[in-house]
Amino acid sequence: MSPEYPLSFTAADDKGKVAADLLVRQPELKVIASGTPEETTYTFTAPSVKLTLEKLLVDDAPKNVQAQADLSTLAGSYVVTSGDKKGVTSNMTAGDASIDINADDAEAKSKFVLKGKVSNLSGKSEGVLLASEAMSDLNAALKDGFNSKGEFAYGVGSYDFEFADPTSNGKGSATIGGGDIHYVLDSTALGYGGTVKDVAMKLSSSDMPFPELAIGYSEGALDLLMPPSKSETPGDFKFLVSLKDLTISDDAWNMFDPNKVLPRDPATVAMDATGTGRWLTDILTEAASDQPPATENPIEMQSLNLNNLILKLAGAAVTGTGALTFDNTDMTTFQGMPAPTGTIDLKLSGLNGLIDKLIQLGFVPEDQAMGARMMLGLFAKPAEGGGPDDLVSTLEFKDKGFYANGQRLQ
Repeated sequence: MSPEYPLSFTAADDKGKVAADLLVRQPELKVIASGTPEETTYTFTAPSVKLTLEKLLVDDAPKNVQAQADLSTLAGSYVVTSGDKKGVTSNMTAGDASIDINADDAEAKSKFVLKGKVSNLSGKSEGVLLASEAMSDLNAALKDGFNSKGEFAYGVGSYDFEFADPTSNGKGSATIGGGDIHYVLDSTALGYGGTVKDVAMKLSSSDMPFPELAIGYSEGALDLLMPPSKSETPGDFKFLVSLKDLTISDDAWNMFDPNKVLPRDPATVAMDATGTGRWLTDILTEAASDQPPATENPIEMQSLNLNNLILKLAGAAVTGTGALTFDNTDMTTFQGMPAPTGTIDLKLSGLNGLIDKLIQLGFVPEDQAMGARMMLGLFAKPAEGGGPDDLVSTLEFKDKGFYANGQRLQ
């Protein structure tokens, strides 16, 4: 392939115009096509691919911006099958990816610098593409066979940035230990998720009331899954969010707790829930048209499983599991929500101690604390064989009623 080629673009709307000249460098890039016209495999290798910003104009005025993105040791392949429904399967690897941006506006007395790098990239994807005219209606395209799914992974990475303007300045940095991203879109599922591990971030700014904010966590995760369109039959839902071993620097803690009344143990927040249900409206069509949902409640849940709930913060902890089913013909017993049947089990520890500390800090008045303790006494009971501040609670929905530890509350 050509070792380099220019690329230019212009974008304009009622807010202004942006134009840029770019240069793509791809020395020794090789692509080998093999197979048949009906199924062709393209295998590619490149020692490096570099994208450099050569010129940037905003409303026809030149801007002093240097920017470059680099990708090293790129290799992979993709397979294309021909026809009205074109199949595409791909995989790739790369050694490092980096970005370098330096913007300096002397007239505005501002600057922005960003340097970032991530290693060990890999990914694979597969799907079926339709003709462009068939993709104008995404719901119809999904029913006609359009689909796509993929997963990507990355290794250790880091970035640093710095900014300044006439009113403020600051800088920051971060490191990550690696992670992954995945997605799926087909006639039965719309999903997105990913994880990132061993994150450490630092930020300082002239607008901050202390010298530096440091945040770290061992793992962050997100996993969302839902049916893609309106249906008469229920589909699978999933909601997972997790942030493990979260810490913040003492400077931030000291703003509201200078005497270290609250324990500063790492915090964890996690929820893993699955279930079944169906959309009562076509969410993809409405999202594309930027219209509000056609119905007040666009979703009808059939079941919900609380696979895991964890909340650990300031010496207190709440964990729980449970499962519920819903009667969508009964929207009156629980005032507008479908009547549930099932049980949720909770374990609570350190809550009374946390309330005491919040009173000591002046965050919670005595009368409100008394109300909170009364609610704990109503919904929870001492855990057998546990400590003095260990509680359990069994919340049960049955016979159109609500029970806490066997006592009917509604």
